[in-house]
Amino acid sequence: MTARPSASLPRFPPEARLLIVNADDFGLHPEVNEAVIRSIEDGVAASCSLMTPCPGAAHAMALLRDRPEIPFGVHLTLVCEQPGRPWGPLAPRALIPSLLDAAGGFPSFEDAPGVLAHARLDEIEIEFRAQLRAVLDAGLEPSHLDWHCLADGGRPDVFELTLELADEHGLAVRAWLEPSRELLRARGLPTLDHDFLDSFALDVTGKAEAYARALRELPPGLSEWAVHPGLGGPASQAADPDGWRVRRGDHEFLTSPQARELLRQEGITVLGYGEIRRAWLGRR
Repeated sequence: MTARPSASLPRFPPEARLLIVNADDFGLHPEVNEAVIRSIEDGVAASCSLMTPCPGAAHAMALLRDRPEIPFGVHLTLVCEQPGRPWGPLAPRALIPSLLDAAGGFPSFEDAPGVLAHARLDEIEIEFRAQLRAVLDAGLEPSHLDWHCLADGGRPDVFELTLELADEHGLAVRAWLEPSRELLRARGLPTLDHDFLDSFALDVTGKAEAYARALRELPPGLSEWAVHPGLGGPASQAADPDGWRVRRGDHEFLTSPQARELLRQEGITVLGYGEIRRAWLGRR
């Protein structure tokens, strides 16, 4: 199997096994932030995605300011799945009423489909611009745009809106679902050749073995892992009772000697979204 020519990155042959390892949820809280940085600097992750409405966003942006070499995206969010430590919109609530739940905040993951079904696109744009502006006003330059808990934005028109924002700012866009990937291929933009891996879809038990198997079976072309590293300490457990084990398992594997050795043995090249952004800029 070889990569589709339209999706190939210019400096790699079609038979290359390429893997984006992107750490999502940067900014969630400080223990996640620390784990993300360690997973990039001491591990095999290569980029990350920042959630600007979250409690740890200022800490995350300070870490990025000290590390301009780390490519990062804006993890656009309309969802808050941690009621014990909630976050809400950056835009004034009066301007985005269709995005809010009955309590005036972002909906939970379970309630998000109903809210999103009635969300106005112009209000989504206001909030997305506010989240992107928070990064730009901090003097940071992102590499790409993606979404929290909403694959490809959750709606085709939201995906198109995000593409327009990316074009405006010279950024790439993550595309996971086949209709979105086909759209990007039709425009000559590099995108994934294969289905993505979301680390929350893996069992906590045996996760290292599952990751190792996925590396051994990785096909030629461009693949992506969306990983969610966290330290799993007391603060993480209190803030994220349903997810901290997933995050700790990700961090442990990403920073393990096994991960680096498997990549070497298999001849896999790990990429971050900085590489994808450069390819997109070359095709626009």
